[in-house]
Amino acid sequence: MATEHDYFGIVGEYWSEDVEYADQRVEVVLDADDEQVSQAALDAAATLVGELELVDDELRSAFVTQLDSSASPVMRFLAVLLDPELEQADEIEAAIGRDSGDRQVDALRSLSLVRVDLRPEADSQGEPFAEFEYALAPEDTDERLVAAIDLGREIVEVRFEG
Repeated sequence: MATEHDYFGIVGEYWSEDVEYADQRVEVVLDADDEQVSQAALDAAATLVGELELVDDELRSAFVTQLDSSASPVMRFLAVLLDPELEQADEIEAAIGRDSGDRQVDALRSLSLVRVDLRPEADSQGEPFAEFEYALAPEDTDERLVAAIDLGREIVEVRFEG
C-alpha cells in the first residue's frame, strides 16, 4: 500500500512544485521511496517548504561565515564567479543587485535559490535531509553552491559544483 501525505500526495511518485517567494521561483523536489519514509519525515519536509525563506536566510548567513577560510567551498565558488576574466563577467556583475562595498557578501546576498531537493528517507541527525542549490546568474552560469542540511537544519555539507 502506498504512503499518502496531505501535502505531497502519493509518496513514491516524483513530486515537484515551483514555490515563489522574495521575487524568486524555486523548484522544490521530493523523490522518495514510500517504503523507506516516515510520516514524521514527510511532515518535516512539508514544514521546510513552508519555511524556505527562513532556512534560505540561515544558509546565506552561514555562507558569509565561510568567507574567512580561503579553502572553503564558498570561497572557491566566489573565486570562479567573481573572476573579471570570466566570459560571463558582465552577466554576473548585473546579477549582483547590492552594493555594500563588500563584493563577496553582495554576491552571496544576490544568489538565486534555484532548487531544493527533499530527501525524507535521510531523517537521522547528520544525514542530508534537504539540499539547497544556489547560483549567481543561473541562466548564464553552470556553477552552483549546494548546502545540505539535516532534519534539525544543521549544515551537513557545503560544496561547490562547477
